[in-house]
Amino acid sequence: MKKKVLSAILSIAMVATMLIGCSTESPVSDDSSSEDGGSEGGGKKIGITIQNIENAYWAGVMSKLQEILDENGYDATIVGCEENASTQISQIENFITSGCDMIMVHPHDADAVEESCKQAMDAGIKVMCWDNEMENTTANWVLDNTELGKEIGKTAAAFINEHYTADNKAEVCVIGKPDTQVLLERQQGIEAGLEENCEDNYEIVATIEGVVNNEVQSQAETVLQAHPDCKVWVGVGAGAMIGSNTALLAHYGGAGNIPEDVGVITTDVTSEQLDALQAGDEAVRAIVGFEGSNTDTAQACFEMFEKILNGEFDDVSGDEKNVYRPTMEINMDNIEEIQAGM
Repeated sequence: MKKKVLSAILSIAMVATMLIGCSTESPVSDDSSSEDGGSEGGGKKIGITIQNIENAYWAGVMSKLQEILDENGYDATIVGCEENASTQISQIENFITSGCDMIMVHPHDADAVEESCKQAMDAGIKVMCWDNEMENTTANWVLDNTELGKEIGKTAAAFINEHYTADNKAEVCVIGKPDTQVLLERQQGIEAGLEENCEDNYEIVATIEGVVNNEVQSQAETVLQAHPDCKVWVGVGAGAMIGSNTALLAHYGGAGNIPEDVGVITTDVTSEQLDALQAGDEAVRAIVGFEGSNTDTAQACFEMFEKILNGEFDDVSGDEKNVYRPTMEINMDNIEEIQAGM
């Protein structure tokens, strides 16, 4: 079975480097490539636009992906649209104009970028979507986000069933991001997973939104003021976990003071999440992860790039171009093995 470990977040210095190199301006200079669009090393030109470069998970994976692409002679540029569909469309158009051989889009709004992706394909550029089952793409590298959400909800339900009863219901906060379709699906899956697996022993007392740590932390603090006994937090990503865990640590007076019936369960997974889980005295209880570490996920993405560029998806359509990613639960039973592989 494929070894699975989890994503590691960048150091502050690496994040700074990424941000410097990932503006939303035209991503490739006019004289950066040869006439055939390849780099001096013979590699092809790839443009990558993602939802939010400030998100810890994305920053970590994209840094490793940039390293792998550089090492293999590709001319790659990675930019973040910062959750703005118009910006992302402009970035795709810039990649088309600059002569990219392939564009990877992690869409803020998949419907909004369909036309610009079609323009890329009409220009002979291969297009890969990360996360959405888009139409105007060569291939889609996707999660079944509803099922992923259900796994998060199921994992949280196991925690709730261990600590709560119908006479002592868990107060739950759900952290979503409804303006992003895949994250809305994930949030709905979480709620369905709770409903399917809990024993009439919980109540959702608050729903907030966010994918960036400090945004979630601020909202979580507000929830705790209104619902000081809100003890179970479930969410759609790393920011949901880190932000709510930070708020809970402040609420209970620091690590070591978190009651055993307080828990945070989300997905994505960064080093900060893993450290909080392994510490054992914070609110983080379990994580639903993907291929493995930042390097593992970046390598899997790179392998998709090579398959697409080598023509393996040229003659497929419909569901055949959707490649689904695996998931797994990370908890105190397997954290040491995962950390050892980081």
